[in-house]
Amino acid sequence: MLRIAGRVLLLGLAAFALYGLLPQLLDLWDTVPRLRTLSALWFVAMVALESGSYVCMWALTRVALPQVPWFVAGTSQLVSNAVSKTVPGGAAMGAGTGWRMLSVSGVDKGSAGAALTATAIISNGVLFMLPMVALVLSILGAPVPRGLDRVAWGGAFLFVVLFAVGFTLVRYDRPLELFGRLVEKVSHPILRRLHRTGGPTAAGLVHQRDQMVEGLGARWKKALAAAVGNWLLDYFALVTALMAVGVKPRFSVVLLAYGAAAVLGMIPITPGGLGFVEAGLTAMLVLAGVPSADALLATLAYRIVSYWLPLPAGVVAHFMFRHRYGRTDRTSPSVT
Repeated sequence: MLRIAGRVLLLGLAAFALYGLLPQLLDLWDTVPRLRTLSALWFVAMVALESGSYVCMWALTRVALPQVPWFVAGTSQLVSNAVSKTVPGGAAMGAGTGWRMLSVSGVDKGSAGAALTATAIISNGVLFMLPMVALVLSILGAPVPRGLDRVAWGGAFLFVVLFAVGFTLVRYDRPLELFGRLVEKVSHPILRRLHRTGGPTAAGLVHQRDQMVEGLGARWKKALAAAVGNWLLDYFALVTALMAVGVKPRFSVVLLAYGAAAVLGMIPITPGGLGFVEAGLTAMLVLAGVPSADALLATLAYRIVSYWLPLPAGVVAHFMFRHRYGRTDRTSPSVT
């Protein structure tokens, strides 16, 4: 009974949130006809970048579980991603779906759970590094160059910076403790005003880091590279959407807007942060100096390739996996 009541409450919150965000969603809907003004080549580039982002996630799974074939890594991630983006509070259900698929394919259940936990920690860790890197880039004042070749060099530079920051936080305790204390100083006053206890701590961040390293072992460097590649390619899909509408923004401000939108996508009220991401990303881009109409169009194009297109891909992946391994709710022998 409590489970049913909780689901009903969650659905009610999702409906209420979507109703409040309806004006922003209607603005996006009104922007749909303008998609015809964008060259199809820009969409090809965005799809290619987004596909590369997903391949990096599959590689991250295979780093954590080297015995898993690409087929299982790809289909399990696509299906779990589709579940998490179609069900309110779907992150937990998506993770559970991925865990069951790995188990059915023959992976030991304990190993699958530990690997998924480790990959989630390192992936979310890279996500939360983005604002810090954006701040560094804003100090350097790095704009998005006009030429696509220079954009590629800019992407390589971002990859090096993100990997270096991640390597430092994983390899050494002191920088992570300093970062954790900064997070405490920022988050704890906010939590006190909300009359809530707990919150992130420096000790908690170090513990999560140690848990991730224990789960990945010596392979954590490859896992870090895959996680950086995942977020960076997805970020460049947004940059490509902005370039498609004729905007030449700075790396730093777009990176900050992207990081904020990705965090909004983790809000477990609407499926995949639907409505929150659109409204938040558009608002952040406008604050970054992008004209409102262009921000709406770029956000719409980006969300089509990052949110909507992967959903049917998840359905196809489900049937492909089921054809090879059968139902994901059956019990399968574990293979260590």
